[in-house]
Amino acid sequence: MRTLPTLIAPSILSADFSRLGEAVELVQDAGADMIHVDVMDGHFVPNLTIGPPVVRALARIARVPLDVHLMISNADDTLAWYLDAGAQMLTVHAEACTHLHRVVAAIHAAGAKAGVALNPGTPVEVLSEVIAELDLVLVMSVDPGFAGQTFIPSMPHKIARLSALCVETGSHAAIAVDGGIDIRTAPLVTSAGANILVAGNAVFGAPDPAGALAAIRAAADTRIV
Repeated sequence: MRTLPTLIAPSILSADFSRLGEAVELVQDAGADMIHVDVMDGHFVPNLTIGPPVVRALARIARVPLDVHLMISNADDTLAWYLDAGAQMLTVHAEACTHLHRVVAAIHAAGAKAGVALNPGTPVEVLSEVIAELDLVLVMSVDPGFAGQTFIPSMPHKIARLSALCVETGSHAAIAVDGGIDIRTAPLVTSAGANILVAGNAVFGAPDPAGALAAIRAAADTRIV
């Protein structure tokens, strides 16, 4: 299994949308490695969140990379909107892209890093022909659409299979996990091979978000043998 440094990406989906700027500043000051921005269209997932204008506004204050996660049906046609808005990493869903190679190439051509997300029911093998070209694979450990869901227990096994696929194909893609990440689940996923933890409710739903972020990082570094 590969060993990569653990990075924490707080998800603003769980932040107070009336004070997003303050939320981003808070977690940046607390040591966040990137900011995870969930874009939902009410079609690919049963929720509607934000679009390019908010990404552009966040890019003006972000001192760490914006990791923009497109949970949308027409990512093939709208990539440029989010790249122009300031996304340094753009993650699309394998289930929503007709021409995945073309999308990944377009993201790279714009100078951004390319990621592909997998829903819980999607096997890692669907990425076997493209994984060597990816900068990141995002494993959804809940069904996407809403914050605060319960972590699906089988996901560490999926992460381990993905880690093995990276080794087999020579891929240097980081492995991110999104959904139900907290101090209990963080060591489960890092022990399986994940190195980027997307945490929303566990950070922004805590009385002390900065302390919660630090606690998740400490827990993530407690590997389970």
